[in-house]
Amino acid sequence: MNAPSPAPVVSPPVPAASGRRILYADDVRELRDIARLSLTRDGHRIECVEDGLAAFERLGADPAFDLVITDHHMPRMNGLALVQQLRETPYRGRILVFSSELDPRVAAQYREAGAHRILFKPVFPSELRRVLAEMFGPAVPAAAAANR
Repeated sequence: MNAPSPAPVVSPPVPAASGRRILYADDVRELRDIARLSLTRDGHRIECVEDGLAAFERLGADPAFDLVITDHHMPRMNGLALVQQLRETPYRGRILVFSSELDPRVAAQYREAGAHRILFKPVFPSELRRVLAEMFGPAVPAAAAANR
């Protein structure tokens, strides 16, 4: 008698906000690695850079990112300067700020500059998934819409 075949392994559903093209700027390599693993696992395409200047240069070459995630404290160009300068360029995607601490006045400057959300570190993958779903909902990613 043949034993029944094992049930197929089913991957958990990918959140509605999947497939986003994300640029993440943080000077801590380990945090970039964690973000890359977590966001890639959720179906996103992520590029990581080491500071705000590298992010600004990357977006200058290719502004077709759905989301920029930036740390606040970084060498060469901090997150606030990045957000302020991005809003003077063709980049019109969303911006999410990560910070371990942020003065309320600086948080207000981020909002005035056009940042959509500020999350305080540590940011856990489940929280990031929830925030991305809130920010994007079921919308079609900008990069995918450009290919239509």
